[in-house]
Amino acid sequence: MIKVAFFGTFRNVTDCKAVEVPEQPTVRDLLAALADRYGTPFRRMALTEAGEISSQTIILVNGRHIVHLNGGDTELASGDEVSVFPLLAGG
Repeated sequence: MIKVAFFGTFRNVTDCKAVEVPEQPTVRDLLAALADRYGTPFRRMALTEAGEISSQTIILVNGRHIVHLNGGDTELASGDEVSVFPLLAGG
């Protein structure tokens, strides 16, 4: 299982702070699965129409920003913790 924590407006869209989901091969696959689960509002926030990760979304895997890893192709494993943030979040 992978633990996913949501922040900012993602919490509003998912109506939860965190969820455990079945393992997905990559971050891109995980976001697509979450978009299937949480619907169009989540999909519009997290992904482009081409299915790429939106530049308005920040993703951390085990505390590391995916731009410093392998982007959307960052591989995931059971036990990983993924954090999903909107680019801008209020306090």
